[in-house]
Amino acid sequence: MRQVIQNLEASKIREVANAGIGRDDVLAFWFGESDEVTPEVIREAAIESIRSGETFYAHNMGLRELREAIAGYVGSLHPAVDVSRIAVTSGGVNALMLGVQALVDAGDEVVVITPVWPNLVAQPRIMGARVRCVPLVAKEGEWTLDLQGLLAAITRETKLLVVNAPNNPTGWTLTQDEQRAILDHCRRTGTWILADEVYERLYFEPTPRACAPSFLDVALEDDRLVVAHSFSKSFLMTGWRLGWLVLPPALVDGVAKLIEFNTSCASVFTQRAGMAAIAHSQEITPRVVAHLKACRDILVPLLAELPRVRVASPRGGMYAFFRLERATRATAAKRAA
Repeated sequence: MRQVIQNLEASKIREVANAGIGRDDVLAFWFGESDEVTPEVIREAAIESIRSGETFYAHNMGLRELREAIAGYVGSLHPAVDVSRIAVTSGGVNALMLGVQALVDAGDEVVVITPVWPNLVAQPRIMGARVRCVPLVAKEGEWTLDLQGLLAAITRETKLLVVNAPNNPTGWTLTQDEQRAILDHCRRTGTWILADEVYERLYFEPTPRACAPSFLDVALEDDRLVVAHSFSKSFLMTGWRLGWLVLPPALVDGVAKLIEFNTSCASVFTQRAGMAAIAHSQEITPRVVAHLKACRDILVPLLAELPRVRVASPRGGMYAFFRLERATRATAAKRAA
């Protein structure tokens, strides 16, 4: 385990060095964080909780009131989810790590759709898994999935598929038909799906419930599916470290034990803030999404005007992930002339 972590650290150092981070002319945009502070109504809920003395441990799975609020929130966007399937976590990254810890053993094969937030590749590697990456395909700046290529990569030897959609950093999003095809295939191979759907509300296409397609829309309760969420993006709560998992019943007890050995529980005052966020979601989230969409609609056309840049408007997320074509000597000479 120590060697795995050391290798990951060395790899990360090389990535940072190659990217030029640390130079004063290069900016790091990988954090997925808004420049707005958390809304006051959320902050006040946490302050009131602290003032009232809620500074003790909570249940491993989270406050019953918050779990009920999350179940209601999820049910307002997707088919109803029983509160018993909700686990409150200390952030989205903790939710994803718990999912990997619950499902992956050393030597297991894990397939990950890339490009993706580096943690999603690193987490199964920390557990000693063999990670296979299936890349998205860029066509004129638009990111697409080779669905048949992905399905061919998922075999009976594949323990887990990790998929992040809407995707960080490309903005690529699965369609409902693609989700259904992936789920059906994974049922046949016995493969678990860990779906990182943290960006589901940061979606700019018109939909009946103002969110991206979710595996929850097509899955059954006992499917081998774990869905990870976070309060960070939709509610401007990145620093609060609060998230949740939607679990099949078979994993609930095991994940509760894992939470005990990882973080014990999320802080109560943070959970009270989460309850306020959900209670005011119709005021907060549409404004967040409108702001990000406005930024996208300003930035993408400006990028598209640049020479050798290929970019398409992302359907979701917080990034414009573009292709920069390499200039040949002939092209450079022609422009110089």
